[in-house]
Amino acid sequence: MDRRAMLRATVVGAGAVALPFTAWSAAYGAPAQNAAGPYGGLQPADANGIQLPAGFTSSIVARSRQTVPGTTYTWHDAPDGGAVFPNGTGWIYVSNSEVAASAGGGASRLVFNSSGAVVGASRILSGTNNNCAGGKTPWNTWLSCEEVSLGRVFETYPLGGSSVVRPAMGRFKHEAAAADPVRRVIYLTEDETDGKFYRFVPTTWGDLSAGTLQVFRAGSATSGTFTWATVPDPDGSPTPTRRQVSGAKTFNGGEGCHYADDTVWFTTKGDNRVWQVNLAAGTYELAYDDNLVSPGAAPLTGVDNITGSTAGDLYVAEDGGNMEICMITPDDKISVFLRSTGQSGSEITGPAFTPAGDRLYFSSQRGTTGSSSGGITYCVTGPFRR
Repeated sequence: MDRRAMLRATVVGAGAVALPFTAWSAAYGAPAQNAAGPYGGLQPADANGIQLPAGFTSSIVARSRQTVPGTTYTWHDAPDGGAVFPNGTGWIYVSNSEVAASAGGGASRLVFNSSGAVVGASRILSGTNNNCAGGKTPWNTWLSCEEVSLGRVFETYPLGGSSVVRPAMGRFKHEAAAADPVRRVIYLTEDETDGKFYRFVPTTWGDLSAGTLQVFRAGSATSGTFTWATVPDPDGSPTPTRRQVSGAKTFNGGEGCHYADDTVWFTTKGDNRVWQVNLAAGTYELAYDDNLVSPGAAPLTGVDNITGSTAGDLYVAEDGGNMEICMITPDDKISVFLRSTGQSGSEITGPAFTPAGDRLYFSSQRGTTGSSSGGITYCVTGPFRR
């Protein structure tokens, strides 16, 4: 058997204890399989080079090294992870810059009014390195994560305030973060081939200045039960955090992370997987594996940033692949939602919905040029399921 056939047989064999589910928070479901998307097939590329289902439209809201229309602010290079924050009658889209501090780094924001027009833009974090992904907190701050050895987490304030480094959250090659208000923890991914999956337990919820860093412990299988163990030295020096706890489960290149309804999902780019951790049940499993897709070819490769809609659909962006954002629905179906054409040297980053769920923002990190100076940030509107 090749790897794809072997993995499929393993999952089918385990299917005796797996039940289809109708909500993300249910206990077990099979890895997502190909199906027609809920919005239909993609239409020809629009004027921005974006292929979308009928009824959806795209617009460009910012370009790297160009002044954001309606402002005097120059948009940053290599836009990466992002999130949307309510702001009175409008909202704010925050975006990281995945370049060195000497080239800008940090994060910026776009301010929108109630009609979706840009009315402001500014820097919210400077002097940091390779800010890749991150996560939004329930108290409306943005955790901007450095994807470098001994990288740090910076808490930034899109609604106003000065950024603060949060060393208690560990120093490692950070990728994404996701807040769990039920268990009052922050989940963290690590972009290493032998990376780990972490959670930070603040001493006081809402204050990330102190707390305990823990690591996910489980067996070598793709499903089962898990526990958490405390990382003795979150500073990660001289021993990296990922090597401090025996039995910590290894994940190949942790990327995006998203929490909703007692479930946290995270992606691993090294094996093109989406992992699903059922927090109430204390179990984990695969929500997607490109080697387990049937029938036909796997639509999602180069898995990266991930977000969720108000309807419970997951949207997973590609780093490479066909430059797509794919949808995984709660009934375990996967399809292509959009495709960016003419940008094969780039990656899709920062997908995030407005609070109303009727707009999706995302970026092409290097645009048509293949350079960090060519980044493009888009907005998609249309009849999203809500």
